[in-house]
Amino acid sequence: MSKKKQAASTPATAALDAAGISYVAHSYTHSDSAESYGAEAAQQLGVSGDRVFKTLMVSTGSNATEDLAVAVVPVAAMLDLKAIGTALGKKKAQMADKAAAQRRSGYVLGGISPFGQRQRSTTVIDSSAQQFETVFISGGRRGFSLEIAPQDAAKATNAVWASITS
Repeated sequence: MSKKKQAASTPATAALDAAGISYVAHSYTHSDSAESYGAEAAQQLGVSGDRVFKTLMVSTGSNATEDLAVAVVPVAAMLDLKAIGTALGKKKAQMADKAAAQRRSGYVLGGISPFGQRQRSTTVIDSSAQQFETVFISGGRRGFSLEIAPQDAAKATNAVWASITS
């Protein structure tokens, strides 16, 4: 897969470039009225929702601002909080506080990427990604996705694979 440079880079593309990981950048026009960032990305990119992955922040601490981790799951599926907790070696997980997720990642909601986060977090990628040659993951801003080999996404984030959808 060749690497396509964008006029404006993001911390995600900078991190992948620094690691020597190939990707293809895809920009599309984001609509502020979109009800689901992931569904919008799949529709705009013309790709099925099981191949476009969303980046979610979860907390395994006593409240939604502690012990944050990253879950990368297909936009066509729901994150299973018990399964992500188990994958992280914890009894439970909850969705992270939105403000905490933005502070930790350095990205805005709808544009959170697992790559190039301000503070690195433990990352779990849903094992369904392994069935595809490439998947689409947020490139660090709304309307910007990166097409990347699942194995390269895992390498770039030191992710573990687990079945974390319901």
